[in-house]
Order: sequence, then C-alpha cells, then structure tokens
Amino acid sequence: MKLTMRYVLEVKLRLSHWLYSRKSSFLLLPFAVILLGLFLTGCDTSKEKINPTKLSIGVVSYGEGTISLEKYDRFKNHIAEQTKSIVELEPAYNELQAVEQVQRQNWEIVFAPPGLAAIAISKAQYLPVFSMEGVSSTQRSLLLVRDDKPIQKIADLQNKIVALGETGSAAAFYVPLYDLYGLTLKQIQQVSTPKLALTSLNDGTVDAAAMAERDFEIYKRDFPGTKFRILHTSRWIPAGVVLIGPKIDRNQQQQIEKVMQEAPPDISADAGYLVNAKVPNYDQFIQLIEKVRPLEDKVKQVPVVLVNQQLNNQTIPNPEITKVEKN
Repeated sequence: MKLTMRYVLEVKLRLSHWLYSRKSSFLLLPFAVILLGLFLTGCDTSKEKINPTKLSIGVVSYGEGTISLEKYDRFKNHIAEQTKSIVELEPAYNELQAVEQVQRQNWEIVFAPPGLAAIAISKAQYLPVFSMEGVSSTQRSLLLVRDDKPIQKIADLQNKIVALGETGSAAAFYVPLYDLYGLTLKQIQQVSTPKLALTSLNDGTVDAAAMAERDFEIYKRDFPGTKFRILHTSRWIPAGVVLIGPKIDRNQQQQIEKVMQEAPPDISADAGYLVNAKVPNYDQFIQLIEKVRPLEDKVKQVPVVLVNQQLNNQTIPNPEITKVEKN
C-alpha cells in the first residue's frame, strides 16, 4: 500500500513538472518566434536587393564623344533586364549640362569622353571601370594651318584667328587651349564639328584649326584641292572611359561591372566600350584640365588673352600619359 501511494505521488510530481515546463514554453513562444524572425531576416542575404530602383546612364552628344543614341538602346535594355532596374538614357548636348550632371552625381553610369572624364574623376569621385576605345596613334590633338601660309610655329599665331571645337572636347578644345597658352589671339571661333573647322581653314576664315588627329585623317579627304600642314602635335590624350558614380555601393558596382563584362559582344561594341582593354591613367591629364579650365571664360573675349596666373605658377609633368590595369 505504501509503495502504491509512493508511486502515485511520484507520478503526480512528474506530471506537475511537465505541465510547468510546457506552460513556460508556451509563454516564451512569442518571444522565440520574434527572435527567430529577426535572426532569419539578418541572415537571409540571398534575397537582399542590391540594385537601385533607377539607373541613369549619361551619354554625351558633343565633341568627340558624339554618338547616335540608338546605339545605346540595346545596352540600356540589357542593363535593365540583368539588374532588374529601371534604366534611363540621359544625353547631354553641351559641356555645361554634362559637368553639372556629374558634379551633382545624377548619373550612375557615364560614357565619358576624356574632357568630361577628367572632371568627373577629379571633382565628383566617379570611378573609371572600362575603356571606351583602345590606345592608338590618333589619340592626339593637332593644330593645323594651310600649307601655303607662312605660319611655322605656334608663336606665329599671335594676333591670329584660331578655330577650336566645343567646350568639353579634349582634342579640339582643352589640349589646344593649353598649347596656345601665353598668346594673345585676335579671336577664337568655336565650331561644332571637325569638318566645319577644316572648312573655315580652307576658305581663310581662320588662320589655324584644332582637332583630333583621327578626325583630320577622315575629313581632309573632303578637301582634295587644299594641302593642310600640321603645325603642332599634342601630347597623348587618354581614351574615353565608362564611369560608375559614387552613389553606387560596392555590391552594385560589382554587379554592374559583371553585367557589362558579360554583355554580348555586339552590345558592348554598339555602346563603344571594350571589356578587355586597359583603363587609362588620368592623373596627369586631370592636372592639365584643371589648369586650363580657368581660361574657358576668356575664349569669348576679343582679343583673347590666354594668360592665367595660376597656370604661370605650375608646370605640367611628363606629357607621356601611361595606361594602367583596372584594380
């Protein structure tokens, strides 16, 4: 009898302990669910969105950067599909508009010619990721004159009329402006295309014209009756580059680079970038642009006095601009 009662009491104690444990579990269950949810949310990175809602692609439609916007259509669609983003193509039709966009960091991706690229890298923290063209012997600026004129050196352009390209063009504006530094010109005429520059030189409207070497090779054929002479050949100019803006985080940057790297060859070719080319080193070219930009306001003056005290106090380093690998 005593054994039976002892057994019953033991069963009751075990049952009471079990019920108490169950009750505690039920009370703690909501907190456990909350903690589990927070843990899983923090750990589930596989579904984390690394793409922005919108990507703006900046392209230029002035100077040597001019290209048909239709060539970017398939690239835009490719980026949108692969990143699951809304992608907008935003052209800039003059340097002022393009510089304003990069200074405000409004463009996430920029197809930048050398002049704009130098400003975006140095002033707005953009990162170059792809070269827009390979290195070639035509990446230089020329100052041209008619062969039948007595002009033999740059100093002979003192008090002469010179045709430059649009503000923002490296080969037709920034580099020749630097090479002309120290002169007083009768006038600077800005023209929108290399062909117009040669036309003005051909008919005697200007005494000299500046343009990219490759443009001269193309458009001189339109003037078979005139012999042009190269008065001056500039330092090397780096290739244009594709830039990624500072508002793009590291994950987004890597994703965009990967998508561009793996794009079908015809899409990258249309957009004008090379996936395997070295990205140019812009350090020295940035120094040149920064020293010449203060002269921009003088271009419209008559006469044009190309002197800037800041430029007087500085020197340009070795003109040979080298190329470096991407990081």
